[in-house]
Amino acid sequence: MIADKVQTLYPRVSEYFGKIRNGNRYLEHILEVDNFWQNVEHSPCSKVVFQGSEMPEDACIADEYDLVYAGGSLGLLHASVMASKYGRKVLVFDRYVSGKPSRDWNISWNELENLEQVGLFSYEEINASIACRYKTGWAEFYVENGRKKRLYLDNVLDCAVESDQLLSIARQKILADESSRVVDNMTFMRCFQFPESVVIEVENNMHERVYFRAKVFVDSMGVHSPVAMQLNDGASFTHLCPTVGTVSSGLENVDPDIGEILVSTEPADTSSGRGRQLIWEGFPAGGNRYTTYLFFYDSRSSDNDKSLLGLFETYFRKLPSYKKLGKDFVVHRPVYGVIPAYYHDGFERTRQVADNNILMLGDAAALGSPLTFCGFGSFVRNLKSLTEGLERALACNGFEKKNLEQISAYEPNVAAMANLMKYMCYNKHTDHPNFVNELMNEVMIVLDGLPPRYREAMFKDTMELSDLLLIGLNVAWKYPGVLMATASKLGLDGSLGMMKNMIGWAMSSKASN
Repeated sequence: MIADKVQTLYPRVSEYFGKIRNGNRYLEHILEVDNFWQNVEHSPCSKVVFQGSEMPEDACIADEYDLVYAGGSLGLLHASVMASKYGRKVLVFDRYVSGKPSRDWNISWNELENLEQVGLFSYEEINASIACRYKTGWAEFYVENGRKKRLYLDNVLDCAVESDQLLSIARQKILADESSRVVDNMTFMRCFQFPESVVIEVENNMHERVYFRAKVFVDSMGVHSPVAMQLNDGASFTHLCPTVGTVSSGLENVDPDIGEILVSTEPADTSSGRGRQLIWEGFPAGGNRYTTYLFFYDSRSSDNDKSLLGLFETYFRKLPSYKKLGKDFVVHRPVYGVIPAYYHDGFERTRQVADNNILMLGDAAALGSPLTFCGFGSFVRNLKSLTEGLERALACNGFEKKNLEQISAYEPNVAAMANLMKYMCYNKHTDHPNFVNELMNEVMIVLDGLPPRYREAMFKDTMELSDLLLIGLNVAWKYPGVLMATASKLGLDGSLGMMKNMIGWAMSSKASN
């Protein structure tokens, strides 16, 4: 039934997925993700967090833990620190298979070193999980005025990580403690808050309801988290990046030593009557394999088609315009996801990331980079403080919201730069078709004229406020159109919000000195 529906509406997806091992299983998962978008905008968010008094009387607690994690990707990394370093009894469960994310990660080597510093992995284990390291990368945007600038970026997203391998090691570290568990094919249903604990109700693959008690429930269910939706009144993210791609072999003219970080090959795609600026990413994946992604930045409220199946159809149609397909071209597996971002309208974090006995991590907290839309980098940078903070809370039984919400990957510089993603979201009502490309090309020109540390800081979320102001002033001087675009992209409220972000950033920098 699924294959028939896809073949009718998405013939290219049907053709390529039909040749992939477990292709129909991937399609089932992608359809589930797409159904989320259909439901989230047309149905009220489900209530999944209840008071303890509302727990079913016949609920039988199967086991008790210090920490119960829903979501087996980034949750596995955090849980392995809590289990192996701090000796905490943990349970990690996932609706599918823990440690098998639907997209790969790339990151810089010096960021990966945080995993060793926090005591999670050895140097040898980290190195074994790297599929490929490349010498440099570049970003380039389509323009026709002869000013196109290819900006080279060293030490940025230069490690392609075998996410399965990295998470497999983390899983083994958790299971080394006989009191901790990792469970697959178990779905979060509800949770019930008590003064000193929380009970999590799950459903196993036999459709049986099972209950676990924990001191803290850690929500790492990603952008689709119903807990995050409820605690943020249905607005757990404001912007997003639908992303699809493949790990393949047989592409021509690819360089195994270079990563292509942001690449556009044409003006905004307005074929649907709406509009989105499509952007490619490509990087070596080890051996003769190569990973390519197609994505676009968008606001949650836009009328664009955000379905992954629709984007996959576009991906297969347009891939030859990005990379030539050789006669031996083969797709080994798809990679995909919907990456969230959140615009904080205030001087500090405005998004809810915790409640009594509940803590959100990763994409469920939506505190990652708005430029690279990668929560992995943000998570790794903050893993030490996230785990140390939770251990302090466990040691003093500080499970109230006011304590847990301090355990956050919120970074004022990243929050302030969230304003930049608004410029990356094409709007057919205000933008000419090549607006995003021309603006970003000017940013590339400005960065190329500055010392390398500026471009590295922008793409690795380590910008200082003075750096951003310098870049912004240079872009405005060379491309005055950005000033007019600010009025249409941000408006009065958005401009005031950006000023709040900047003030908050400045205040946080002063406080840390």
